[in-house]
Amino acid sequence: MDISENSRDGALVISAAGRIDSTTAGELEAVLPARVREHGAVVVDLSGVPYVSSAGLRVLLIGAKGAKAAGHRLVITGVAPAVHEVFDISGFSKIFTIEPDVDAAIASLG
Repeated sequence: MDISENSRDGALVISAAGRIDSTTAGELEAVLPARVREHGAVVVDLSGVPYVSSAGLRVLLIGAKGAKAAGHRLVITGVAPAVHEVFDISGFSKIFTIEPDVDAAIASLG
């Protein structure tokens, strides 16, 4: 998995590419919880992610809880249809703000 970060319009955008599963979830876990505590607005761009397992969902949930505890905002964007189905089935669609693209995600934070 590849993870990149950049700042855009006052938000930190974390972009992931590749599968987020039991083998790679640790890579995202090494970044996301700390970033949501450090930054008031974080966008997680999953447009390069074709698959998310329960291990990946767990990391995203840790990020959401960390953001909430810090009084910060976390928005997810670029969710592929197959990943969105996993979010829907698991109830994560109700936990996260999900926007279609980074621009919409940043706008929702403002």
